[in-house]
Amino acid sequence: MKALMAMVSVLKTPPQALRVAGWPLIGGLAGALLVTLLFASGIGAISISPMACVAILADRLGVELGVPFTEQQRAVLLTIRLPRVLLGALIGAGLALAGATMQGVFRNPLADPGLIGVSSGAALAAVLCIRANGWLLGKSGEALAAYQLPIAAFLGGSLAAYVAYRLARREGTLSVGRLLLAGIALAMLTEALRGALIFAASDDQLRSVTFWSLGSLGAASWLNLSIVAALALPAMAWLWRLARPLDALLLGEAEARHLGFDVTTITRGAMLAATLIVGSSVAFAGIVGFIGLVVPHLIRLAAGPSHRTLLPGAALLGACLAVLADLLARTVVSPAEMPLGVVTASLGAPCFLWLVLRERGFWS
Repeated sequence: MKALMAMVSVLKTPPQALRVAGWPLIGGLAGALLVTLLFASGIGAISISPMACVAILADRLGVELGVPFTEQQRAVLLTIRLPRVLLGALIGAGLALAGATMQGVFRNPLADPGLIGVSSGAALAAVLCIRANGWLLGKSGEALAAYQLPIAAFLGGSLAAYVAYRLARREGTLSVGRLLLAGIALAMLTEALRGALIFAASDDQLRSVTFWSLGSLGAASWLNLSIVAALALPAMAWLWRLARPLDALLLGEAEARHLGFDVTTITRGAMLAATLIVGSSVAFAGIVGFIGLVVPHLIRLAAGPSHRTLLPGAALLGACLAVLADLLARTVVSPAEMPLGVVTASLGAPCFLWLVLRERGFWS
């Protein structure tokens, strides 16, 4: 009973009373991410202690720490676990950062990275690739054919974002409102086309589409990690530079222009960066929902609306949550694996509902 009363008192606390300074929050999240990566790398069918993980990594760098570990543990950590947790952290950070940026650009707390049509376009292209039974890139060589689904998903997401951009551009200017409407319309259209393709799919194709759309990091490898990093990291670095322009956009487009910011250039750059991040993430992990939507809200609740704290904080918290969600996905129903999208939705939906109830004063 005391624990329940304590929880209710926390829920009733005004958001301003829970806020902490920006740099302590970022430092705490960075430390939490390191701990999360370390423990997630050691948990699984073959257990590896945190000190053994550190010793294996140090041995890889030529440093002997004197902590015993087996060759099996070394192989599992370096070949399977480490690329998977790093890919999860990169995707989670990218989605959360893109979500925070899109919410700032649209000045809409319900905006998420897929609002400009990237996720729906990638999903449509993936279904087309699966329905084609590998014919799209199958004649390009075995190595390229193995990556035909990620390539198709990335190209489909990029094409959808480009169409939304062209629809929103008028007389040399880019309207944020038109971009929002164009993204929603494209998402509805691509979902309708995807539904028609799924309706005509065979049982095997339907199973492949379902597993891909639910999301998974099971295909993680050092090569896949390097591809996502090459696309997402430069885009993330660009988004981190938009903190001051996004703060100005909170006042409105006209006010941001009066302060000397080019709203069209800012919106175009943010859209391109979000497309690279979401497109590469969806290509190799499927559709992972709620991270880009919920994480920015949590950081705003903790540190306020300033994007100087919001952007790095969202990236760090998104990385932590993605790694933890993947850890649950591969351990809760072991030896089977739960889809990553199911876990993120199960964790994100109650959290988002709590935020909605908090805004309405439900706990007062």
